[in-house]
Amino acid sequence: MQLKHKIVTLSVLPLIVSVLFICILVFAQSRKLEEDQARLVESSIMAAKKAELKNYLGLAMSLIAPLYDSGADDDDTRQRALQILSRASFGLDGYFFVYDRHGKSLMHPRQAELVGKDLIGMTDNKGLLVIQALLKSAERGDGYQLYDWQKPSTGQSTGKLAYVVMLERWGWMLGTGIYIDDVEVATLKSRQEVASGVLTTVLAIASFSLLAVLVIFAGGLMLNVSEHRLADRKLSALNQRIVDLQEEERSRVARELHDGISQELVSIKFQFELAAMELDNGRAGGLDNLRNGTTRLASAIGEVRRISHDLRPSLLDTLGLSPAIDQHVRDFEQRTGIRTQYECGLTDIEVDAELSLTLFRIIQEALANVDRHAKASVAIISISAHDGLLVLRVEDNGRGFDPSAAYESHGIGLRNLRERVEHHRGSFSIASSAGRTELQVQIPMNNPRLA
Repeated sequence: MQLKHKIVTLSVLPLIVSVLFICILVFAQSRKLEEDQARLVESSIMAAKKAELKNYLGLAMSLIAPLYDSGADDDDTRQRALQILSRASFGLDGYFFVYDRHGKSLMHPRQAELVGKDLIGMTDNKGLLVIQALLKSAERGDGYQLYDWQKPSTGQSTGKLAYVVMLERWGWMLGTGIYIDDVEVATLKSRQEVASGVLTTVLAIASFSLLAVLVIFAGGLMLNVSEHRLADRKLSALNQRIVDLQEEERSRVARELHDGISQELVSIKFQFELAAMELDNGRAGGLDNLRNGTTRLASAIGEVRRISHDLRPSLLDTLGLSPAIDQHVRDFEQRTGIRTQYECGLTDIEVDAELSLTLFRIIQEALANVDRHAKASVAIISISAHDGLLVLRVEDNGRGFDPSAAYESHGIGLRNLRERVEHHRGSFSIASSAGRTELQVQIPMNNPRLA
C-alpha cells in the first residue's frame, strides 16, 4: 500500500469506528426509550378506559336501580331489567351483558345466539376461560378483566377490557367492555415516532461523518492529482503508440506478402503451367504432377492472400469499413463453418480511417475468439448509430466464459481491444453466459478524435 493511501486510511478509520460506536449507542438507548414511552402511553390510555368503563356501568346500574331496589325478585321484574339493559348502548361497539353465577348468558344484545347457553367453559384465542375469569373478577370486587372477544363492527377477534359487578340478590354478573385495538395503534404510533426521531438523528450523524470522510479523501487526492493526471496522459500516449506501431508493422508485413511472395508464387504457377503444356506431348505422368503442384500453389497463394487480408484488409482502404467487414465475415464463415450474419446500420454515416480500423480490429479479434474458444454455431455482428453513439455488437451462441477470468488468462487481446476503444473515449463491455456472449462497444459520434 502506498504511503498516501496509508495516511488517508489512518485518518478515516478512527472516524468511521467512532461513528459506528455512536450509532450503536444511539440505537440501544432508542430501544429503551421506545419501550418506556410505549408502556407510558399504554398505561395512561388503559387508566382512562377503566374510568370510562366504571362510569358506563354506573349508568347501567342507575337504569335498573328502581327495579333492583324495589326488592322484587320475580321473573317479570328481572325480564324488565334485562330489556332495559339490552336497549342501553354507547358508541359503535359499546353494550352491556348479563350472566348468572354458573356462566349462563342471560342477555347479550350484539350476539343473541349466545343467550341461554352455558358459556362457563368458553376460551378466547389465548386459551383464557373468559366467563370464569369475569366471574372471579366480579366476586373479588376489582371488576376488570382483559380478554379477546369478537368486535361487532368488524367481526374480528380483538382485545377487550371489561368491567363487571355482582348483583348478589339476583345472582347476576352485570358488565360492559371497551375494545382496546386503539391502544395498540397508539403504542405503535408512539414507537414509530421514536424510531423516526432516532433515524433522523442517525442520518444526521452519518451525513456529517460522510462529509468529513469526503473532505479527508479530497485532501488526500489533491496531494497527487497533478502527478496522476500526468502519469495517465503518458500511459495513454504510450498505449496508443504501441497500437500505432502494431498497425505499422502489420501494414509492412502485408505489403511484403502481397508484393513479394505472392508475385513470386504466381510466376512459379505460370512456369508450371507452361511445363505442363510442354509435357502434353511427352511423359504422361509429368502432366499430372505439374497439375497437382499447380493446385497446391494456388492454395498457397490463396492462403497468402488471406494472411495479407487479415494483416491489413485492402478493402478497408479502398471501399471503406462496411465492405471490408462484409468480406471478412464471408471469409470467416467459409473457413470455420460458423454461420455469421452482418447487420450494418451506418447508412449515410461516414466513419474516418482511424475509427474504421479500430472497429475492424475489434470484429477481427472477436471472431477469432469465437472460432478458438466459443464452440458456437452462429455469430451476429451489428453496427448502428443512435443517440449520438456509434454502437458495435458481436454476439454468439457459444458456451460462454467468465470475462473477469479472461482478462487474466488471455488478457492481451481483450486489453488491446479495451485500450483501442478508450482511445476514442468510448465504452467497452462483455456479457457472457452459457448459450450467449455479447461484446458491446459504444463510441460518441461527437468525439473530438472523430472530427
